[in-house]
Amino acid sequence: MFTGIVKELGIIKEVKEKGKGKIFKVACKECLNGIKLGMSIAVDGVCLTVTDFDKSSFSSYASSQTISVTTLSTLKKGDSVNLEPALRAEDTFSGHFVQGHIEGVGKVVSLRKNKNDYLLKIRVPKNLMDCVIEKGSIAISGVSLTVSEIQGDVLSIVLIPFTLKNTTLLKLKRGSKVNIETDILVRSIQSVLKKQSNLTIEKLIEEDF
Repeated sequence: MFTGIVKELGIIKEVKEKGKGKIFKVACKECLNGIKLGMSIAVDGVCLTVTDFDKSSFSSYASSQTISVTTLSTLKKGDSVNLEPALRAEDTFSGHFVQGHIEGVGKVVSLRKNKNDYLLKIRVPKNLMDCVIEKGSIAISGVSLTVSEIQGDVLSIVLIPFTLKNTTLLKLKRGSKVNIETDILVRSIQSVLKKQSNLTIEKLIEEDF
């Protein structure tokens, strides 16, 4: 489990083919504190398992299935990535609940400066839109963000200077691909609603849920 609060920016040191998958070696500092084999680290929002590490980096294997449904397929040596180690019991919780299970890849429509912040617009796969709500949370390449507006399948998100400074999002441009994970709480509610035809959002509100 993660929160979408990026711990640090890592640098891809090496990408190796292994069978139909790939091994990524990522240089970092903060995420190496207390690192152990088998622990989870979110790389651009994708939950990966640490298979090896040294004093300056860790390595993780991504299966062909993971690569096919995420932006990991585009990573190359020298690229920056958002990193977050799995949430620990003693950690302060910020952001929102994030699993690191990418549901689809979105495409940047625009990223424009707006006074002291930036406005990011992303086109999201239509099959995910039922689980996206205005003022709700969404993870974009591992970063917990708030949806400010929805127009069709395009989301508008305001990015503050701190987020831009501490993530890879400032490097986005029109056409850039990003990993998408919708809010697990919204997904859970939608799942229940689909299984019970007589239950609606309006009904839940009436019952004070």
